[in-house]
Amino acid sequence: MNRVFSLVVALFVTTSFSTKDFRNVDYRWAYHNDIQPGAASLDEYLPLLKGKRVCFLSNQTGIILKQGKTLPMELSISNGLDAMDDVDLSLYTHVLDTLLSKGVNVVCLMSPEHGFRGTADAGEHVASGVDEKTNIPIRSLYGAKMKEDEMMAGFDVMLFDLQDVGVRFYTYYITMIKMMEKCARRNIPFIVLDRPNPIGFLTDGPILDMKYKSGVGALPIPVAHGMTMGEIAYMANEKGWLSFSGKNWKADPTVKCDLTVIRCINYRRDSHYRLPVKPSPNLPNMRSVYLYPSTCYFEGTHTSLGRGTVAPFQIYGSPEMTTTSLTGRDPYGEKERVAAPFEFTPRSVAGAKNPPLLNKDCKGVDLRTLPINRINDGKVNLTYIIDAYIGSGSKGDDFFTKMFELEIGQEWVRKTIIKKAKDNTCNAGDLAKKLNRKWSKEVKNFIKERKPYLLYE
Repeated sequence: MNRVFSLVVALFVTTSFSTKDFRNVDYRWAYHNDIQPGAASLDEYLPLLKGKRVCFLSNQTGIILKQGKTLPMELSISNGLDAMDDVDLSLYTHVLDTLLSKGVNVVCLMSPEHGFRGTADAGEHVASGVDEKTNIPIRSLYGAKMKEDEMMAGFDVMLFDLQDVGVRFYTYYITMIKMMEKCARRNIPFIVLDRPNPIGFLTDGPILDMKYKSGVGALPIPVAHGMTMGEIAYMANEKGWLSFSGKNWKADPTVKCDLTVIRCINYRRDSHYRLPVKPSPNLPNMRSVYLYPSTCYFEGTHTSLGRGTVAPFQIYGSPEMTTTSLTGRDPYGEKERVAAPFEFTPRSVAGAKNPPLLNKDCKGVDLRTLPINRINDGKVNLTYIIDAYIGSGSKGDDFFTKMFELEIGQEWVRKTIIKKAKDNTCNAGDLAKKLNRKWSKEVKNFIKERKPYLLYE
């Protein structure tokens, strides 16, 4: 019923706002502005915090609409609005401020990768300190040298609220699993304020071979897992996966925490949810989020994926890349143009102080011409990696680095690309489809395996 209502609203708005041009809107890609994160359900979790010393693990994504505020209806129907920086943040308030206004005793904050305010580079060590706005101590989980007993001392309950983007190599779920394990061993209740998965409609990619377990992949799940943080928390807790946060990655069902998940409102797995703020510095818009499951593997190559430019994860190239098979054609076989030849030079910028190929003139491809509603048609799409491999003339480890296996999760993918993409006669799109078919069976098995732990349709 909700989906029908949303479509009716979208059709009404397109006829009511004559100053907007919505003729190219694909209504299947309407953003659902009635979705609310778990953090908005204050009545459900404030009683669990009453009289408790609370440690709040969050960052800049931990925001909710102010009481009585709603989003403009017109934003829910435009698939062209991929930017986040045009969202009116005056409509929102940080959950931390709400907690304090309600008298919750927040005694400490914890911050993941990128820091509590979300401004640090990827992988940058962040020191512990004090939140400038509230003067509450921050215990950094990403680089701070603090003993575990000290980090876990002085609070009675942990409240967790981070916006994930639905891929295995995005580190926030790893932070959650590690903290759940620590809370389990100390009998500290763990409360997840759930948030929508912006690519929850996509479940695809190889399952992680646990010999490649690392800081960018910690659970035996596909690249795009299709789950929310709350669902991952339930699955990991019930399957004994909390022990994976340590050196021993074997499942241990005896390690289990006192877990509560506060669900999202009006969220479905096939919903399209527009993030109100950047989840991290190099995911600046929804296009970058949608391309992320298919372009992040460039982190495991000697090719730039646009860090240090205005379009990270939306362009790729290198000084050696002289040809591309994607210019003027669709990587899924259509005739429409979806990629453009492009030249760019990565620079040192906020959020990417030392990007790959810094100050090097790169030739490559601009994926910002791809219609946003077409990006995930091919699921996890390795066309771009294969295209860059062929176009750069690089071979084997001259192109790939060890990071590639950590992100893709399997050794056979790199070996197959090297074997099959020997010269320009290889069609990048066709080879990508073959790779996709090869991992499809294990993805289907995972979809069955996760079913008991799902909270949303």
